[in-house]
Amino acid sequence: MEKIVLQGRGVIPGIVEGEALVCADSITGWGGIDPETGVIKDYENVNRGKCIKDTILIMPGSKGSNGWSCYFGAARAAGSAPKGWAFSKIDSSAGVASAVMQIPTVVDFSKEEDPCVRVKTGDFVRLDGTKGTLEILKACSQ
Repeated sequence: MEKIVLQGRGVIPGIVEGEALVCADSITGWGGIDPETGVIKDYENVNRGKCIKDTILIMPGSKGSNGWSCYFGAARAAGSAPKGWAFSKIDSSAGVASAVMQIPTVVDFSKEEDPCVRVKTGDFVRLDGTKGTLEILKACSQ
């Protein structure tokens, strides 16, 4: 496999590896996840029923109200949060949630390197919040 490294901007430093969970339509914050289990409950989300725990969560940005950061913060407190996350473009709710979560975070990718398009759910990836990179280490066989 050809090495694929997407360049964004690192926001919260750290390096994590894991399975990608791509939510191209984001996740509604208020009630979109069960913070105790990390399971996506958002009725309109194609990933409904999947768990965010220990994944590298990839989304275009936040979705919904300011409660978004509260739900993800509660997931972290319960031990059901992702290992790290990447946002195509950062917004205020995603920024607050990143500050609360303190997990490696990469944001602001170019349109050509949008992780919501380039990465697939199930890919094994490395997220480097210090360098601002997201590397696909092994593509899933979808």
